[in-house]
Amino acid sequence: MSQIPLGLLQQFVRVARLGNLSRAAAQANLTVSALSHQIRQLEERLGRRLFERGPRGVTLTVEGCSLLEAVAGHFDGIEHALSRYRERRHDSLTLSASSGIMSSWLVPRLPRLVATHPELELNLQSSSTLVDFEREPVDVALRYGRGQWEGLRCERLFGEWLAPVATPELVARMGGADPNDLRAWPLLGDPSNRWRDWFAHVGGELPRRYVAHFDSTDALRHAALEGLGVALGRMVTSSSLIEAGRLVVLGERFMPTEEAYWLVYPPRSQEHRGLGVFREWVLAEAEGYCRECLACAQPGRPPELPRCAGASAPSSFPLLPETTS
Repeated sequence: MSQIPLGLLQQFVRVARLGNLSRAAAQANLTVSALSHQIRQLEERLGRRLFERGPRGVTLTVEGCSLLEAVAGHFDGIEHALSRYRERRHDSLTLSASSGIMSSWLVPRLPRLVATHPELELNLQSSSTLVDFEREPVDVALRYGRGQWEGLRCERLFGEWLAPVATPELVARMGGADPNDLRAWPLLGDPSNRWRDWFAHVGGELPRRYVAHFDSTDALRHAALEGLGVALGRMVTSSSLIEAGRLVVLGERFMPTEEAYWLVYPPRSQEHRGLGVFREWVLAEAEGYCRECLACAQPGRPPELPRCAGASAPSSFPLLPETTS
């Protein structure tokens, strides 16, 4: 076997760690086709299949796991040795966030940041998986959770509320079904089984079956938008869809989550001037967002509606009224 180019092994490690050809290709500044060709070339040289290809990405075979264990540490050592020789650009910031919070909350506000800081270059990465700051060239992330990520700086932005959402077309098909009684509605199972918490919060029994179960929030959102059934939606990330009339909130009940949205970054990013600019801006935006939500809170609403800073205000969203029959 002829000597294998280190570049092929480097691309193998990148794909193995990200588990996604598209993200790995973007990180390597290659097309997906070019990166796939390199991986196939490596497999042919080794005479081993290293990855299983599937609709949700790639996974390592047993042979692939063995190779990753053997070579990954060497590339980490090289990367660490060279890192101090690289010039760090303080006017460029790489940020990772889920597609939901990025499209519904962050991107609509970015023109204000660009207007006041035109010198800052933003590199936005949309991903449903948590970024690995040790292995990926990312400076900061917006995450949804409880703010307990070991070794990282975590600053709370605002909270989240859940409520059942459906398309207007599904509501029309359901006729006069009571939106506050979901027993007659087709429900979509969510990845975290939050329906169990929902019915414990508002009362009622879990359905015997769901129309379909989903293992990702993005897939669940798409199914709801296609009118397949009712999803338990996050109000912050669903706000743009609700305001556009593509989804409506069923009834007037909302459930606060224990999770929130956080600004997260590794200690190494603290001296990054671009992060300092972004951090100051995004914290101010979050504070203003919370104030606006408080202003939207309408008197006379049920006590489930938020009244505290750091939580979105579902009372500002279009609601499906209770039936009078």
